[in-house]
Amino acid sequence: MMDPEFWEFALYGLFILSLIVAFVAQIRVSTTFRRYSRQQTAAGFTAAQVARMILDSRGLTYVRIERVRGHLTDHFDPRSRTLRLSDAVCDSTSPAAIGVAAHEVGHAIQHAEHYAPITVRSRLAPVTSFASYASWIMIVLGLILVALGTIGNTFLLIGIGLFSVTVLFELVTLPCEFNASNRAMAILVRSGYYTSYELHASRKVLSAAAMTYVAALMTSIIQLLRLLLIFRRNSR
Repeated sequence: MMDPEFWEFALYGLFILSLIVAFVAQIRVSTTFRRYSRQQTAAGFTAAQVARMILDSRGLTYVRIERVRGHLTDHFDPRSRTLRLSDAVCDSTSPAAIGVAAHEVGHAIQHAEHYAPITVRSRLAPVTSFASYASWIMIVLGLILVALGTIGNTFLLIGIGLFSVTVLFELVTLPCEFNASNRAMAILVRSGYYTSYELHASRKVLSAAAMTYVAALMTSIIQLLRLLLIFRRNSR
């Protein structure tokens, strides 16, 4: 059986590698979006217009569309039933913008159809917001108290439990994102407005974005394993 220190070193190396992968994934999203944002679709519809047409065709006429500041800050807010499109997407007719807008519409459809993973994700969201903040306070406090020879492991275990909630949230997020992208591409294909090249460009953007979620989950899982290993070592 290998020494726990070996596993800790190995996990630390994997954690560094996962951070590099996450960074590369973010760069790939930006470069892919920028590349296909320079092109315009032949149909000439803006991303906001495409989103409105898809929403209306699915009976989601109550969903509002708003512009939001920032770069790729697009999202669907289920509480206010609002689809928010960023400055780079809202009025653009590029295949990149069309893909992003259709993806966010996919999330709106998920909520309307009570798609199980998105329902779980929505219920976890408020808990995760607290857990992601509190977990590291408990973990750092636990490590300090362990070093002082007191009951730090209790705080460390609580911190690990809270961090596990954020990992679960990211795990549930993954099928939501892939499903929204699949819905988006299926809708764009059925619309008949876009050429095969334009659909390929939209798919490339969405695939690049999906990998950022995969990288984030991988980083979190490795971090969780490292924390569990530290807890086990300190418990001896």
